[in-house]
Amino acid sequence: MVGTSDFTHWCYFFDREPFMKSRRTRWHTRRAAAVTELAVTIPVITLIVLGTIETCSMLFLKQGLRVAAYEGARVALVPGSQLENVEAGCNKILDTRKVKSSTITVTPSSFNTQPYGTIVNVKIQADCAANSLLLPWIFTGRSLESEVNMMIEH
Repeated sequence: MVGTSDFTHWCYFFDREPFMKSRRTRWHTRRAAAVTELAVTIPVITLIVLGTIETCSMLFLKQGLRVAAYEGARVALVPGSQLENVEAGCNKILDTRKVKSSTITVTPSSFNTQPYGTIVNVKIQADCAANSLLLPWIFTGRSLESEVNMMIEH
Protein backbone atom coordinates (compact mmCIF):
# COMPACT_ATOMS: atom_id res chain seq x y z
CA MET A 1 0.00 0.00 0.00
CA VAL A 2 1.07 3.49 -0.68
CA GLY A 3 1.82 5.63 2.36
CA THR A 4 0.87 9.25 2.72
CA SER A 5 4.42 10.44 2.33
CA ASP A 6 4.72 8.52 -0.92
CA PHE A 7 1.39 9.87 -2.08
CA THR A 8 2.31 13.51 -1.41
CA HIS A 9 5.60 12.97 -3.18
CA TRP A 10 3.71 11.50 -6.13
CA CYS A 11 1.32 14.47 -6.22
CA TYR A 12 4.24 16.89 -5.96
CA PHE A 13 5.82 15.20 -8.95
CA PHE A 14 2.77 15.96 -11.07
CA ASP A 15 2.30 19.46 -9.67
CA ARG A 16 2.75 22.06 -12.42
CA GLU A 17 4.11 24.91 -10.36
CA PRO A 18 7.62 23.52 -9.69
CA PHE A 19 7.79 22.39 -13.32
CA MET A 20 6.91 25.89 -14.58
CA LYS A 21 9.50 27.51 -12.32
CA SER A 22 12.27 25.32 -13.62
CA ARG A 23 11.05 25.91 -17.17
CA ARG A 24 11.19 29.69 -16.69
CA THR A 25 14.63 29.42 -15.15
CA ARG A 26 15.86 27.35 -18.09
CA TRP A 27 14.38 29.90 -20.53
CA HIS A 28 16.16 32.79 -18.80
CA THR A 29 19.40 30.84 -18.72
CA ARG A 30 19.15 30.06 -22.42
CA ARG A 31 18.34 33.66 -23.21
CA ALA A 32 21.34 34.89 -21.25
CA ALA A 33 23.57 32.40 -23.05
CA ALA A 34 22.23 33.56 -26.42
CA VAL A 35 22.90 37.21 -25.56
CA THR A 36 26.44 36.36 -24.47
CA GLU A 37 27.10 34.38 -27.65
CA LEU A 38 25.74 37.26 -29.72
CA ALA A 39 27.95 39.76 -27.90
CA VAL A 40 31.00 37.63 -28.68
CA THR A 41 30.21 36.78 -32.30
CA ILE A 42 28.88 40.14 -33.62
CA PRO A 43 32.30 41.88 -33.53
CA VAL A 44 33.97 38.87 -35.14
CA ILE A 45 31.37 38.68 -37.91
CA THR A 46 31.57 42.45 -38.44
CA LEU A 47 35.35 42.27 -38.74
CA ILE A 48 35.10 39.42 -41.25
CA VAL A 49 32.55 41.34 -43.36
CA LEU A 50 34.61 44.55 -43.34
CA GLY A 51 37.77 42.62 -44.18
CA THR A 52 36.02 40.92 -47.09
CA ILE A 53 34.79 44.26 -48.45
CA GLU A 54 38.29 45.77 -48.20
CA THR A 55 39.87 42.73 -49.85
CA CYS A 56 37.43 42.96 -52.75
CA SER A 57 38.14 46.68 -53.01
CA MET A 58 41.88 46.05 -53.27
CA LEU A 59 41.33 43.32 -55.88
CA PHE A 60 39.23 45.78 -57.88
CA LEU A 61 42.02 48.36 -57.56
CA LYS A 62 44.67 45.87 -58.70
CA GLN A 63 42.57 44.88 -61.71
CA GLY A 64 41.99 48.55 -62.57
CA LEU A 65 45.71 49.22 -62.48
CA ARG A 66 46.34 46.24 -64.72
CA VAL A 67 43.74 47.35 -67.28
CA ALA A 68 45.04 50.94 -67.25
CA ALA A 69 48.64 49.78 -67.75
CA TYR A 70 47.57 47.54 -70.63
CA GLU A 71 45.68 50.36 -72.33
CA GLY A 72 48.64 52.70 -71.81
CA ALA A 73 51.00 50.18 -73.39
CA ARG A 74 48.67 49.81 -76.38
CA VAL A 75 48.63 53.59 -76.85
CA ALA A 76 52.44 53.63 -76.65
CA LEU A 77 52.69 51.21 -79.57
CA VAL A 78 50.74 53.46 -81.93
CA PRO A 79 53.20 55.14 -84.34
CA GLY A 80 53.74 58.83 -83.50
CA SER A 81 52.32 58.49 -79.99
CA GLN A 82 53.75 60.72 -77.26
CA LEU A 83 54.17 60.26 -73.50
CA GLU A 84 51.19 62.56 -72.88
CA ASN A 85 48.98 60.26 -74.98
CA VAL A 86 50.01 57.25 -72.89
CA GLU A 87 49.34 59.09 -69.64
CA ALA A 88 45.97 60.30 -70.95
CA GLY A 89 45.02 56.73 -71.96
CA CYS A 90 45.96 55.44 -68.52
CA ASN A 91 44.23 58.29 -66.68
CA LYS A 92 41.04 57.70 -68.65
CA ILE A 93 40.78 54.18 -67.24
CA LEU A 94 41.91 55.25 -63.77
CA ASP A 95 39.34 58.06 -63.67
CA THR A 96 36.60 55.68 -64.77
CA ARG A 97 37.51 53.33 -61.92
CA LYS A 98 37.88 56.26 -59.48
CA VAL A 99 41.51 55.45 -58.64
CA LYS A 100 43.16 58.17 -56.56
CA SER A 101 46.84 59.12 -56.13
CA SER A 102 48.35 57.02 -58.89
CA THR A 103 51.77 57.30 -60.54
CA ILE A 104 52.38 56.33 -64.17
CA THR A 105 55.90 55.42 -65.34
CA VAL A 106 56.74 54.63 -68.97
CA THR A 107 60.16 53.25 -69.95
CA PRO A 108 61.79 54.09 -72.23
CA SER A 109 60.41 57.63 -72.01
CA SER A 110 61.23 58.30 -75.69
CA PHE A 111 59.52 55.14 -76.95
CA ASN A 112 58.40 56.74 -80.22
CA THR A 113 62.02 56.96 -81.46
CA GLN A 114 62.96 53.41 -80.50
CA PRO A 115 63.56 50.72 -83.14
CA TYR A 116 61.26 47.77 -83.71
CA GLY A 117 61.70 45.02 -81.13
CA THR A 118 62.10 47.43 -78.20
CA ILE A 119 60.10 46.56 -75.10
CA VAL A 120 57.89 49.34 -73.75
CA ASN A 121 57.09 49.07 -70.04
CA VAL A 122 54.11 50.87 -68.50
CA LYS A 123 54.01 50.74 -64.71
CA ILE A 124 51.19 52.21 -62.61
CA GLN A 125 51.34 52.50 -58.84
CA ALA A 126 48.49 53.58 -56.52
CA ASP A 127 48.28 54.21 -52.79
CA CYS A 128 46.07 51.68 -51.00
CA ALA A 129 44.97 53.96 -48.16
CA ALA A 130 43.70 56.62 -50.57
CA ASN A 131 41.64 54.01 -52.44
CA SER A 132 40.27 52.16 -49.42
CA LEU A 133 36.49 52.09 -48.97
CA LEU A 134 36.06 51.57 -45.23
CA LEU A 135 39.29 51.11 -43.29
CA PRO A 136 42.12 53.24 -44.73
CA TRP A 137 44.29 52.89 -41.59
CA ILE A 138 44.84 49.22 -42.41
CA PHE A 139 46.67 50.12 -45.63
CA THR A 140 48.76 53.05 -44.39
CA GLY A 141 52.08 53.11 -46.24
CA ARG A 142 51.14 50.37 -48.69
CA SER A 143 50.68 50.59 -52.42
CA LEU A 144 49.66 48.35 -55.29
CA GLU A 145 51.32 48.35 -58.67
CA SER A 146 50.87 46.74 -62.02
CA GLU A 147 53.09 46.76 -65.05
CA VAL A 148 52.72 45.68 -68.64
CA ASN A 149 55.49 45.01 -71.18
CA MET A 150 54.81 45.16 -74.90
CA MET A 151 57.17 45.03 -77.86
CA ILE A 152 57.16 47.63 -80.61
CA GLU A 153 56.31 45.83 -83.86
CA HIS A 154 55.66 46.76 -87.49
